[in-house]
Amino acid sequence: MHYYGTSKVNDAGHLEIGGVDTLELVEKFGTPVYVYDVELIRERAKGFKETFDQLGVKAQVAYASKAFSTIAMVQLANEEGLSLDVVSGGELYTAIAADFPVERIHFHGNNKSKEELLMAIDEQIGCIVVDNFYELEMLTQLCEEKNRKMSILLRVTPGIEAHTHDYILTGQEDSKFGFDLQNGQAEKALLEAIKSPFIEVLGLHCHIGSQIFDTTGFVLAAQKIMAHLSEWKANHHFESKVLNLGGGFGIRYTEEDQPIQPAEYVEVIIKEVKEQVNNLEMQMPEIWIEPGRSLVGDAGTTLYKIGSRKEVPNVRKYLAIDGGMSDNIRPALYQAKYEAVLANKPLQAPDETVSIAGKCCESGDMLIWDLPLPKAGDHDVLAVFCTGAYGYSMANNYNRIPRPPVVFVENGEARVVVKRESFEDLLRLDLPLKETASLKK
Repeated sequence: MHYYGTSKVNDAGHLEIGGVDTLELVEKFGTPVYVYDVELIRERAKGFKETFDQLGVKAQVAYASKAFSTIAMVQLANEEGLSLDVVSGGELYTAIAADFPVERIHFHGNNKSKEELLMAIDEQIGCIVVDNFYELEMLTQLCEEKNRKMSILLRVTPGIEAHTHDYILTGQEDSKFGFDLQNGQAEKALLEAIKSPFIEVLGLHCHIGSQIFDTTGFVLAAQKIMAHLSEWKANHHFESKVLNLGGGFGIRYTEEDQPIQPAEYVEVIIKEVKEQVNNLEMQMPEIWIEPGRSLVGDAGTTLYKIGSRKEVPNVRKYLAIDGGMSDNIRPALYQAKYEAVLANKPLQAPDETVSIAGKCCESGDMLIWDLPLPKAGDHDVLAVFCTGAYGYSMANNYNRIPRPPVVFVENGEARVVVKRESFEDLLRLDLPLKETASLKK
């Protein structure tokens, strides 16, 4: 079993994270509970940032907060000197509530509302990543009405898709995101944007995929984008101040995954951009990247109590936990795979293979199939690794199940950064039938 960050087996024979025994966490905070190894998040952030600093390249490393957005996490990102990506009014509101420096906030999204754009303009955030002509027109109009200037990046689709070790070169990218480079949409958007005195085009943005274990896709994306920027310099006298190559850096969920270190991605990206700059005789842009999962994914562990057991002779053994697709929908949504151990006996040899079932009323609520474990019962605690990205952020109240708390652990201390929802919380916005206002006149 591979342990991440500060996770280890302590002298009591229990799983320990951040210097805190996981059984103590369960006793204090209950289950299910999301536990985050803060030291590992800090280490990953430094792995990206320090490489740019060491190589003397001006850059912004923006935490893609859709992976896990809470006030405490946003504040932690600020402590580490990161910038911040948001993709909704709610994520922007969270950043503002966390007192994150607005000049380092970048706003993404393919269908930003007028109200969301007004919030971004009023807060004078650092950058809006414009995704389509509809948004560009609306943003320009709002900036004119407000007499406010806004910096933007144009999101482009460079015709490259990357996932794990594979990459695909395409012609016109079929995507809901961005302006296509190949068919002239991106150039048209640039010419429209630079006409307005209220819009400053900092440069271009792309995002080529997720859970990427290879640098090839980033190299190809840089080559294609820089080639177009060279043409735009010659034809329109436009020089890009920023090149944002997005995120998608992979993490290890299971032993099949073999990610590379943050520094390696950064080194390859810098080398390629510098080479293109020299070959094309252009100015060196500021490089932006957007790690999300790679900062928080394997820093998160979810702890559950084992509940019921069901054995189907000669077919399968099921162990049920007190959570499931309500706190981790990824296995049900796209067959995501995880590893897990019994937190109270992580070193004990497995003597059976079980499948971990969630408690939701859905046959598809299965967390892990065919997991080797020691014999387990309702006195045991299951620790599922690498749940830090898209666990809490995609959590839901299906079956009216309250969402778990989030606990940060570091240097032997544990602190709740999101409280456990109560049944009362579930009803907070409900209104009795007799109190609801009728729309009928």
